[in-house]
Amino acid sequence: MILVWATENLVMSGQPYQGFPILLFDSMDSCVPVNQFFRHYLLRGAIGSKQSWPSTGRALYDFLSFIQAHELDWRDVDRGEAKSLVAAYRDYCLEACNLSPNTTHQRLHYICKFYEFALKEGWVMRLPFTYEERTVRREAGFLVHLDASGGKAMAKDVMPRRDKALPKFLSIAEIKALLAATENPHHRMMMRLALHTGLRREEIATFPLAYVLDPDKAVRTGRNLKISLDPYDGSGMVTKGSKPRDIRVSRQFMAELYRYVTKVRGERASLSKIPQRALFLNQFGETYSADGKSLNRIIKKTGKRAGIKVHMHMLRHTYATHTLVSLQRTPESGLNPLVFVQRQLGHSSIQSTMVYLHLVNEMADEAVLAFDDELNALAGTA
Repeated sequence: MILVWATENLVMSGQPYQGFPILLFDSMDSCVPVNQFFRHYLLRGAIGSKQSWPSTGRALYDFLSFIQAHELDWRDVDRGEAKSLVAAYRDYCLEACNLSPNTTHQRLHYICKFYEFALKEGWVMRLPFTYEERTVRREAGFLVHLDASGGKAMAKDVMPRRDKALPKFLSIAEIKALLAATENPHHRMMMRLALHTGLRREEIATFPLAYVLDPDKAVRTGRNLKISLDPYDGSGMVTKGSKPRDIRVSRQFMAELYRYVTKVRGERASLSKIPQRALFLNQFGETYSADGKSLNRIIKKTGKRAGIKVHMHMLRHTYATHTLVSLQRTPESGLNPLVFVQRQLGHSSIQSTMVYLHLVNEMADEAVLAFDDELNALAGTA
């Protein structure tokens, strides 16, 4: 039999769920247990962002392909061998496929969730993994004195130890080189929006034209302007998990965006017979795909011309790191730099934002000045 990974569009309570993963055999009969797991695990909200659903499907697809290629049965959890099916797949990912520990860990997470569901449904008699105590590094924080774990936590024994490498970001010199290598004005403005706000790839791709305004006509309440990113306001805005949030941009950069809309964007907008709601349009005058993958290709290609290895998410890391340092050096009354960056990025937990503190601690003191002022200075030279 040939295993096939595909997607289908479900309609639940009147709402479309696009890209829902399904597994099929060449006979076109559903791989019932796995598909039943998908409906249980995904539709009950275990993963908030539907854009992450395909990762679950690909993980199970790859695991079952591995099982099928070796003529094994995923239900055979009592094989009488020292290495379980899941452990064998882990070693295959790390050694044969040369995948990173982080990627392998993500795949195994979904596979282990599937087996936990299979045990609950009675499809297997036990789990093909056990738990072991591991040492973990916890962030210091409030109530840390009440933590009696001793830095220990229980983890699945099949899980590889994840790489704790810090996210990479661009220096000011690299930002200058990247923008200088960007000949297309539409691409340059997309990069600048990412660098000024830390928006995700899909948020840049769907950023609405309606959010851009003339800053001279806006109410003057300070140096920055508030923009409400709201997936429910009819503008077409897409955020992770469809969660609304407010971001801040400087009046100077809003003026740059407004100038782009009035002087540059119309060239591409005229190529489409249908008015487009998104700020950025492709070469045909149409909106980029909602996942923004084509933007990542643009960034990588431009980075290659500049001699810099860069991707779209690195611009988000760049914004977060430089902004955090800048706020710490020029503190404003009542503003917590870490909380500000957390809200700007849309992190659900401040723990996700704290990784940038480690980056800040590793940076040389003279590496960063006021980030937004530096970027605005580039406007006349890029």
